[in-house]
Amino acid sequence: MRRARSRAVAERLLEMIAQYKSYLARFGGSFDDNPSPGNKEGGLTNILEKSLGAVAKSGTSPMNEVVDYAERVHGPGFVFMNTPGYDPVSLTGLAAGGANVIAFTTGRGSAIGFPTIPVVKIATNSAMYRRMQDNMDINAGLMADGAATLEQTGRAIFEWVLEAAAGRRTASERLGHHEFVPWRIGPVM
Repeated sequence: MRRARSRAVAERLLEMIAQYKSYLARFGGSFDDNPSPGNKEGGLTNILEKSLGAVAKSGTSPMNEVVDYAERVHGPGFVFMNTPGYDPVSLTGLAAGGANVIAFTTGRGSAIGFPTIPVVKIATNSAMYRRMQDNMDINAGLMADGAATLEQTGRAIFEWVLEAAAGRRTASERLGHHEFVPWRIGPVM
């Protein structure tokens, strides 16, 4: 909430959280539900912990806007979109909201892509990157290894996104990953 650029933006985020709590309750779910099997294997115990990881990866810039799933993004900067943690559904919402390129972080090696926009896959640890080099575009794990700074990694991501926007094929495009999954009825974790 402290990063919201205005009280209205903060209130919109709180509104999204309340709506999702209500949505989960209609189906007998809660924020204490378990994430996907891969996330469990990675040490997460519930969807709240997964969400905290997303918050940590969002950086430090002000949150300029809060939009609902697949709602059009109206301006530049950090925007929160109400998407589930399920990768294919999340990408579909981002694409519908107007994303031209998606910078997708993964710690477990999600083999994901999208049919109409490039997805730059960013490995968050070097062990997974080494196992899946042909399926990852960037190794951000170099920061944890002490081999790159945050600034260097940020620059590498920025440059990759620019190159993808200019037509450089991402790993997901080369491998033919092109999932399109709209949000289905019921909680999608």
